[in-house]
Amino acid sequence: MIELKEPPATGRLLIKGLAGAVGKRGGRVAALPELVYLLEDAGQHVGRLAAYDHLTGFALADSVPATWLHVQTFPLQAALLAADEFPFPLAGLVHVSNTMTLHRPVGLGERLRITVQAEGLAPHAKGATFDMVSRIKVGDETVWEGSSNYLATGAKVPGEARAGLRLEATTATPSQLWRLPADLGRRYAAVSGDANPIHLHPATARLFGFPRPIIHGMWTHARALAALGALPDAYTVTVQFTKPILLPGKVSFAAERAEDGWSFAVVNSAGKPHLIGEVRPAGS
Repeated sequence: MIELKEPPATGRLLIKGLAGAVGKRGGRVAALPELVYLLEDAGQHVGRLAAYDHLTGFALADSVPATWLHVQTFPLQAALLAADEFPFPLAGLVHVSNTMTLHRPVGLGERLRITVQAEGLAPHAKGATFDMVSRIKVGDETVWEGSSNYLATGAKVPGEARAGLRLEATTATPSQLWRLPADLGRRYAAVSGDANPIHLHPATARLFGFPRPIIHGMWTHARALAALGALPDAYTVTVQFTKPILLPGKVSFAAERAEDGWSFAVVNSAGKPHLIGEVRPAGS
């Protein structure tokens, strides 16, 4: 276990991860490194949370959004992805899906024990997938857990390709239209720490094959949760990222009650989904 004294600087780690991509290309990968990053006593910054809430549509409250807790894990995720032992280049990773469980409301003043590790290496038709697994405790109590599934395009992993997550998009009529400005990626990077060049400027996005910057999938995730309004004190939310959203742009939000939770989607003008999600009570 690698114990960190403070959250690492994500900008430097992302530069390292992108710069080291050439040396990590090609070859077969049989296993992920058994690295666990730990931040023992992390605080939460009220000003940064206020900016995050404003940008994603949440109301500032005593308890924090589940997606904000994902943001607290991101520096450790960046450290692991940029580690010399990590086999996949950062430039070839695609965020496929995210699942997180909020076990109880978490207060802004609570100190967090954060761990991050990679697991679940599996072959895929386009390369290999793995899960970036994060856990947050307050004292000895697990209050939040999250798993982000990534596709490493072009990677070679032994075994037969597996089918990935497939959520059914809601057929509800969209109820909201979101207008996303050109600088939204830069603004979200400032509050989340995720300054991947594909989100920042047209010139840097073109280096990675995008005609314009794309918004972070986790901004879209957070904005969709905020749009649902009141959520249970404990719940599990799963989202699948299906199509990048170019900036500037316009998308619509649709949601419907489903059993004991919600089904929702963020769609383009033709009704094709960029994100598909569902919320269920924790443990259901």
